[in-house]
Amino acid sequence: MKRVTVIGIGPGNLLDMTERAKEAIESAQVIVGYNTYIKLIEPLIGGKEVIGTGMMQELDRCKAAVEAASSKNVVVVSSGDSGVYGMAGLVLELILNLPKDERPEFEVIAGVSAVNAAAAVLGAPLMHDFAVISLSDLLTSWKLIKQRVECAAQADFVIALYNPKSHKRITNIEEVQQIILKYRNKNTPVGIVTGASRSNESKIISTLEKFTAEEINMFSLVIIGNSTTYVKEGYMITPRGYNIGKD
Repeated sequence: MKRVTVIGIGPGNLLDMTERAKEAIESAQVIVGYNTYIKLIEPLIGGKEVIGTGMMQELDRCKAAVEAASSKNVVVVSSGDSGVYGMAGLVLELILNLPKDERPEFEVIAGVSAVNAAAAVLGAPLMHDFAVISLSDLLTSWKLIKQRVECAAQADFVIALYNPKSHKRITNIEEVQQIILKYRNKNTPVGIVTGASRSNESKIISTLEKFTAEEINMFSLVIIGNSTTYVKEGYMITPRGYNIGKD
């Protein structure tokens, strides 16, 4: 069967993977993905052919997946949801660049995104409009990222930050903090979830003024509240507007 299925394996715990994703893995002949994500689903792979690559080799592994799909049933795995900073777009672009008679069948199976997993750990911070922004400037200019942050902050969106900090990008998160502080109270709640749904999961609830002093890394997801977000008994809540009071 000539087929590529791009799946989101969820944030890391096999219990958070959908049944459709598991069925796709079971029926596949070839599994393609980032080596770290392949390890997360090892119990499901069995003796299947595996094409794994390291970080920064997304194009190479997606090309390999499409090539393998010329004669086999291939699954490409992404963490979280494959359509949110995952491989769905790249695989689809590569397939659509092929002549029509050479294209394999294509399907995307949704997964639980890291932003959903992190929000669940924090309580209910995404109950109103929110923006998701990656602070990685490998494929997007830092100038454009800052522009997006500014617009989201000015519009009072809850802001979820992917890839908030790395060994090379140490001060970017502080620049983002200063942009948002122009529009929001310094005591605005900020949630930091690291390793959401994994064995090392941790959460911190801080404030817009102080959150950059906390431990933040590439496995963290940062959620910055809007003007109505509040914290109660360890939970971060952005009310939808139902008038029930906070006392």
